[in-house]
Amino acid sequence: MSVNPRIEELRRRIQKDPASIAFAQLAEEHRRAGQFEDAVNVCQAGLAQHPAYLSARITLGRALLEMRRYDEAASEFADIEQRRRARAPQVEVEVKSAVEPEPPPQEVDLVIAELEAWLAVLSDERDSRVTRI
Repeated sequence: MSVNPRIEELRRRIQKDPASIAFAQLAEEHRRAGQFEDAVNVCQAGLAQHPAYLSARITLGRALLEMRRYDEAASEFADIEQRRRARAPQVEVEVKSAVEPEPPPQEVDLVIAELEAWLAVLSDERDSRVTRI
């Protein structure tokens, strides 16, 4: 197996600062390299310190999906959706109190769209498993 320089760089960064949020980048690099178990392990360790880190939760859910651990993936995505809904009233209050509210970052819309797509995949997968039983 060839050594991925980006993975090695991120590992060194985290070794220097174990509380770093760079764990999310490392996990995503593992996921992209097809190293799903490593991605899950890195996410779980990092999320123990940073439980609200959204992109790490998405990476964890995606890695779990690739490993066909659908129930765990669904749980991660459901947790993300729950956090988003809990945040929505607070965001609404902040926007109402602003003189000229800024639109939500495009990244948020992309994350929401991606989550909705993954939830649809999970739902279809669940339905096909039920049909086979």
